[in-house]
Amino acid sequence: MTSFVDSPFALLLITFVALSGAAFIADGPIKRLRSVNKNEQVDFDTALAATLTLLGLLIGFSFSMAVNRYDQRKNCEAAEASAIDTEYRRADLLPSDDGARVRKLLENYIDQRIKFYLSAERQIGDFNVDFAEMQNELWSAVVPAANAQPNPSTALVVSGMNDVLNSQGCTQAAWLNRIPSAAWGLLGLIAIFSNFLMGYRERSSGVFALLVLPVVVSVAFFLMADIDSPNGGGVIHIAPQNLISVSQSMAKH
Repeated sequence: MTSFVDSPFALLLITFVALSGAAFIADGPIKRLRSVNKNEQVDFDTALAATLTLLGLLIGFSFSMAVNRYDQRKNCEAAEASAIDTEYRRADLLPSDDGARVRKLLENYIDQRIKFYLSAERQIGDFNVDFAEMQNELWSAVVPAANAQPNPSTALVVSGMNDVLNSQGCTQAAWLNRIPSAAWGLLGLIAIFSNFLMGYRERSSGVFALLVLPVVVSVAFFLMADIDSPNGGGVIHIAPQNLISVSQSMAKH
């Protein structure tokens, strides 16, 4: 389900077709087989109103989940930039050769982090190996100096490098934190059932009325999937503005 919602435009099209199809099927062959009689109309309207209310609540709750996860990813990007910038400055506390090596490694590292955010695919697994190697190099660059000169200054550098490595793990966890597949499945089921009831009801309006709910729900699903997906499949993306700013600052150093 997660890979499916990573393509918001495809989700928009499929959702609209499925929901409008459910409404027209209920309005056509199902209603011809058995329509709602007057005695059942009040109970049917109550069930329809309750179903639509439940759908609205689920969409609102899921939308809130997606926005929270989007904010979490933005915060992690800012934390990464701050950690890298701080460690870059703390490298001055090391001996000149060790400090120059750490700064060079951090410059390469931040370039790769920016590419990760700007990548069209943005699949975490494709970058994990490269980042693991670079992180090992970063850690190896500060440990010998800390062992050779154990003092508060080198300890501060080691602590800063630890923050750099931990911030990348925070970002990875945030990108994997998505709306559960079960929630998407429940949303889809309730949406289809709601549109089925809309088509089955006795109505005096035209066919256009059957398309209103599918359009609204499809757009809501599109926005939720786009905000929740970190893979850049829609129109809403997380730009690494903080990382780019730090990288530009490094270039001027």
